[in-house]
Amino acid sequence: MEVLKTDVKKVITTAASDIFAKFGFKKTTMDEIAEAAHKAKSSIYYYFKSKEEIFRRIIEKESEILKEEINRAINQEKTPQKRLRAYTITRTRGLNRLANFYSALKDEYFEHYAFIEKIRKEYDKDELRVIKEILKNGVDDGTFSIKDLDVTAFVLITALKGLEYTWAVEADMSKIEKNIDNLLEVLFNGIAKK
Repeated sequence: MEVLKTDVKKVITTAASDIFAKFGFKKTTMDEIAEAAHKAKSSIYYYFKSKEEIFRRIIEKESEILKEEINRAINQEKTPQKRLRAYTITRTRGLNRLANFYSALKDEYFEHYAFIEKIRKEYDKDELRVIKEILKNGVDDGTFSIKDLDVTAFVLITALKGLEYTWAVEADMSKIEKNIDNLLEVLFNGIAKK
């Protein structure tokens, strides 16, 4: 019975994810989710108490997917420069693909939802940790010369967040990768030992 319940929840969240990505959280109704999942609305309420609960499940899943993709990409690279590039490109691709997670991170409408704020804070904290770790490895192996890891990591993340919207509306990933390479070139020339 538990397996079946999990399968039904997955069907509902998959259908809801597409609807949320297309219309946004505010404009999506439980009726639309039920229709997309090919379930009666009462069935949706049997598995989830509210639209917010469905959205929270989707956001948590998308957050985990992005973290796993980033960690996998970083772990495949050997140098700190390539790790930063892998991080930035994988993060950008993920945010472009995971529309609901990106929306939850950026949309001011969600500021009064405690679960979104918690996810945002956890994501920001994890992002800072990962970037600091890459930078510290670069300092430890003599690749980077950085006076303050905290400030450098914060500045890098702030730059990435500042470019998110521009990159999100660009459909050509090769252009985005070229922009990322240019950004990292500036960064590396500024922090690489001479």
